[in-house]
Amino acid sequence: MDNNFIILKMMKKLILFGVLFMTALGMNAQKFDHLADTPQMGWNSWNKFGCDINEEKIVGVIDVMVSSGLRDAGYVYVNLDDCWHGQRDANGFIQCDSKRFPHGIKWLADYAHSKGLKLGIYSDCGYQTCAGRPGSLGHEYQDALQYAKWGIDYLKEDWCNTPNINARGAYQLMSDAIRAAGRPIFLSLCEWGTHQPWRWARDIGHSWRTTGDIGCSFVKEIKPDHPGGWHPLTVVECMNLNDTLRQYAGPGHWNDPDMLEVGNGMTENEDRAHFTMWCMMASPLLLGNDLRSMSEATKSIILNKDMIAVNQDKLGVQGWHYRDEEGLAFWFKPLENGDWAFTILNITDKPITYQLNWQRFNLTDEQVSKRSTQFDTKVYKVYDLWKHKMVGKTSLKNKAVRKITVPSCDVVSYRLIQ
Repeated sequence: MDNNFIILKMMKKLILFGVLFMTALGMNAQKFDHLADTPQMGWNSWNKFGCDINEEKIVGVIDVMVSSGLRDAGYVYVNLDDCWHGQRDANGFIQCDSKRFPHGIKWLADYAHSKGLKLGIYSDCGYQTCAGRPGSLGHEYQDALQYAKWGIDYLKEDWCNTPNINARGAYQLMSDAIRAAGRPIFLSLCEWGTHQPWRWARDIGHSWRTTGDIGCSFVKEIKPDHPGGWHPLTVVECMNLNDTLRQYAGPGHWNDPDMLEVGNGMTENEDRAHFTMWCMMASPLLLGNDLRSMSEATKSIILNKDMIAVNQDKLGVQGWHYRDEEGLAFWFKPLENGDWAFTILNITDKPITYQLNWQRFNLTDEQVSKRSTQFDTKVYKVYDLWKHKMVGKTSLKNKAVRKITVPSCDVVSYRLIQ
């Protein structure tokens, strides 16, 4: 009996190895399509909790995403970041930390699904994650099979502890493994932009980081607090880096300037500007605050359906920084049905008043959409995206027709409707 059990166990291992080996020979399997026709929306545990995560907190977040209206607004992913891991079993399959997640990850995924949400998980291309947990190096197909078995919907794949590893090859391998496992899983490349994933990751993953990690600061530089002098980037730094890469983004493949810091300690003005600019850039909207204790001000920002509509616009064009004038930054984003989103950003420490002449903004998006504003021949209705009301129309006259005051570290944002 014992010998039969041993033989059966060996046969299972050989079959598994054969499946993994034969699948690996099927090179360049395509990612699952239509998981990212618009930028992903959800929540991630890292910005607020770091490694301090457990089942109770995640269940609480899931419940609040439903009760607060976030799920119905489009925030559907609940993503565990680093530190959910336990060790690998005797066959090499990753297990969760049973003290932190006593019911297991499959139970948690089932709970999220029962609430109309999706569960995401985190791993790393290297031998260890950034927090020292087991990475996926050498276990890509096993990890993908485990995630599929658990019912995972989203994978954030980091880039720590990857000496002498080819980035494109590493992420292609994980993408192939996900495809072979058979469950549609959104693949988020957290490679920090080091190897320019926007140039090669379009058919590998659904989004890619374009920047280093974001910190909870709008414009004030964050002092180094890590070995080697590393420090998080400000919101504005992430925004500026991401702005240069708009030609690579679009339905199915998005630039990712990192998760949102809204509700984590910046001012209300800064939170509003941060959220607005991520919407303008068609960036993923991944909340990073403690949803269980968020203020009404935070809730009103992240539930702004008019700004979310700009982010989720089906045309799928990333907006861009058109020009600076009188201390203000002017951004445009083409939208479906001939509309435009127009945002005036003030990153200074004082309010700025500006006399708006629409004729100064006759422009063409030569880089991506080829659309033109044509303010000299078209009149648009002007809808304020934060006041949620119509505030007039554009003018064919070549003169200032609207006086606008943009508060410090804040925005004025309009939808221009044909």
